[in-house]
Amino acid sequence: MPAGSVYLDHAATTSVHPKVLEAMLPYFTEKFGNASAIYKVGQEARKGLDESRDIIASILGCRPAEVVFNSGGTESDNSAIKGAAFALREKGNHIITSSIEHHAVMHSCQYLEKFGFDVTYVPVDRYGVIDLAALDKAITDKTILVTVMMANNEVGTIEPIAEIAKIVKAKGRGRDLVFHTDAVQCAGALDLDVDKLGVDMLSLSAHKFYGPKGVGVLYLKRNTPFLPQASGGSQERNRRAGTENVAGIAGTATALKLAVENQESNNRRCQELRDYLIEGIQKKIEHAHLTGHPTNRLPNNVSFCFEFVEGEAILLNLDLAGIAASSGSACTSGSAEPSHVLRGMGVAAEISHGAIRFTIGYENTHEDIDYVLSVLPNTIAKLRAMSPLAAAKQVTRQV
Repeated sequence: MPAGSVYLDHAATTSVHPKVLEAMLPYFTEKFGNASAIYKVGQEARKGLDESRDIIASILGCRPAEVVFNSGGTESDNSAIKGAAFALREKGNHIITSSIEHHAVMHSCQYLEKFGFDVTYVPVDRYGVIDLAALDKAITDKTILVTVMMANNEVGTIEPIAEIAKIVKAKGRGRDLVFHTDAVQCAGALDLDVDKLGVDMLSLSAHKFYGPKGVGVLYLKRNTPFLPQASGGSQERNRRAGTENVAGIAGTATALKLAVENQESNNRRCQELRDYLIEGIQKKIEHAHLTGHPTNRLPNNVSFCFEFVEGEAILLNLDLAGIAASSGSACTSGSAEPSHVLRGMGVAAEISHGAIRFTIGYENTHEDIDYVLSVLPNTIAKLRAMSPLAAAKQVTRQV
């Protein structure tokens, strides 16, 4: 297996699908105009923008006017959370989220705490599933916003969003209580119909589903209280100023359309490879702990903690063998701190340091997984052989 040939970090980013690139190219050349301009080349860009918005709205099951384009999942989360919070601050100052959110959500909530908002971080169980009873109990008459991710980016656990929505709507009946979900990891894997989910706001990022980097989508339900976070022009119906990235938006619409059209077959293929990899790791490597829910998880996510070894060391050795994986969220790589997600799930710090995440894409094959299973056990054994703690417990051998 040649070096550099096995990419298993699709939760961090994906390649641009050839059909996506094809859809984007005209907007770099003959249709390069500013979509706000009234002359022909500008109106050609406007047409592409409108068509892209229609495609995404049809997939989300919403009105085109409820689709807001921005620079990515981080901006979508930031604008949703801060936009709703500041719009409703005269009606309440309480926000609820989970203890395992992506940092785009966590840091937005922490930012709002500096402005007098109170934030409740609802706990999760050992699989990463939010405690619904604790969520229900946490909602007060001061609560204005609940934000819970649809599926976790590190361990792949899928959250009961529709059930959460029922709780939020029941508690918020007769007043403004907004429900947002970060669905960045879910396009092409889960149903994004916003009515079925019961959400008021939903965040997506194109580069997670074979679209371009630097383009995000925020579903913003009509009449949802929202204070725009970017000021300037009147683009996106005054909800996000700045000249639209029409090429990127056209690519995003094409990527999302392809992801949904191929969702069933891709999920089936990814899940088969996911389960094959999980089974192989559990069979070949002792003291390996699967993290996240064992079954109710994203079809492409394989996350483990390996005892007596550091995740970064595993990654470096895998990279030398031509395998790309992750020690968790790509947004926190390089941090020496244990993952807040694993911490929130109750995983011991000494175990969480050995976290590795493999995320599968439609291009991956059984041969790729076989190669990983031929490399990973020996890598773990080699690293454990250098670990005094592992040696003391006699776990350096390969199973």
